[in-house]
Amino acid sequence: MPTATKRIGIFGWGVVAPRSPNIDRFETNLATKGSWLAPFEGFGPNNFLVGKPEFDFSDYKEWIDERFEPRKFAQLESKMGDMVKYAIGAFVQSLGQNPGIEDALHELGSETHVYVGTGLGDFPMTYEISRNYDRAYRRWNRFWCGDDQNPALAAYRAQDAPARAALREQLGAPEDPSDLDPESLEFEPALEAWLEFWTARSQGLDAYLNDMRAIESEALAGDIDSEKGHLIKRKMVARRKLNQRYGCPEEPWNAVDANLLWNIPNIPAAQISMLGKITGTTLAPMAACSGFGTALLLASNAIQLGQAKACVIGMTDPAPHPLTVGAFYRARVVAQDGQVSKPFTGMRGTHVSGGACIWIVGDVDYFRGLGMKPLGLEIVGVSNNSDADHIITPSREGPRAAIGQALERAGVKPEEVATWDMHATATPGDWTELQNTLSVFPGTTRLTARKGSFGHGMSVCGGWELTAQHLGFARGCLHPIDLGVEEIHPQMREHSGSLIVEDATQLDGKVAGKLNMGVGGVNACVISRRWDD
Repeated sequence: MPTATKRIGIFGWGVVAPRSPNIDRFETNLATKGSWLAPFEGFGPNNFLVGKPEFDFSDYKEWIDERFEPRKFAQLESKMGDMVKYAIGAFVQSLGQNPGIEDALHELGSETHVYVGTGLGDFPMTYEISRNYDRAYRRWNRFWCGDDQNPALAAYRAQDAPARAALREQLGAPEDPSDLDPESLEFEPALEAWLEFWTARSQGLDAYLNDMRAIESEALAGDIDSEKGHLIKRKMVARRKLNQRYGCPEEPWNAVDANLLWNIPNIPAAQISMLGKITGTTLAPMAACSGFGTALLLASNAIQLGQAKACVIGMTDPAPHPLTVGAFYRARVVAQDGQVSKPFTGMRGTHVSGGACIWIVGDVDYFRGLGMKPLGLEIVGVSNNSDADHIITPSREGPRAAIGQALERAGVKPEEVATWDMHATATPGDWTELQNTLSVFPGTTRLTARKGSFGHGMSVCGGWELTAQHLGFARGCLHPIDLGVEEIHPQMREHSGSLIVEDATQLDGKVAGKLNMGVGGVNACVISRRWDD
């Protein structure tokens, strides 16, 4: 990171989070104690709690309709998954704090960058598209294994058991699922392998594919612009008639929704660039739980190097889904007792959440010259490093080094830090993190940890936590945390005086800090300062 010469401020922000469809509700919720979590319904009855984003994309229809042709909103509604929509919503919110900032981002041209990523990608959309493909693939194979389409398989079925066994050995065929108990765990995989094997030997499918090749081999002739639409339509009609002639189901490759492409990890950033008419560098940084801080580091570097005057940064994660909740559970980091698991307490695990957080950060002198006012706190030091040790368990050395780097870049001494927000996931790692934190900062630094309120967004957690810190400390206070001293684990209770608990706390001082530790051993640390002017 270059030596800081330019001041960096936040000039817009937006949030989608549990119980918080926008930044205003997010701030209101922070002022009250209590959990924002709700029971998870993805498995039917279960004991998981999750953070469900409160969000309605139609809230942004008017904004989109004012800037684009009428069909734009409908296209976004139908093609974008929730992960992208959350990011769009948070971006639109971020344009609302400083009038004129939308035009400024556009007019800066290549000097506005977009760094918006994701931790998980759109798991729910991928899952549904995969299920549709799997159903289509199974129907397809069953059809081409019918007697009319597969004489070889029909002949196999007509033979007695010894002859069938001999033919399987001769052909190298898999086990015949008809020899298995349909209720056994082995039956479904065996049936799938059996149908795949014989589908590849279907004479009917060979004939079908030859006819399909004839249709698809028609090349574009004449004027490209005027003829391409006609060619696409001719092929669609011909394919439909072909399927009707054979009586076959939809091809598995035709059952895969193209929306899978429109929701790959760079699309939240790309949609923000298109909706904001932003033409500078646009990419999707990915660093798991440290994603937001990593995006902020990229922005800070770009501004200090003179490559950008403004950066739209952020992270977005889909709503909790059986795949994500199940994966977190199998990784032994998710609570499953129907109760809110709070940092520093029973170490039972965290709670999966979804949503987005977007900030617009920029060169303070430039934006003040446009008459705009910074929000929250000034960004004075950002660092990122890797433990190079373990995929999920943080080391002691890596986070401590990240903290030291961020403090050095900010020109801040540990004793100047009035408040520090911890990653704290309500797992045994909280104890290691607390020891690390106390080894750097004096007992006067007040510690916060908020995943017991809104849960753990894989990449967006750092954005929510930083925004919460800035919203409070900019006014000289720290919002309450739903944590009673009596709930703190006995081994940690002696440090309870450092922890912010049930009541909002007025706090003097100027400097705040924040650490996130991501899956894969990636650490991101942010040092911020209250504005003097």
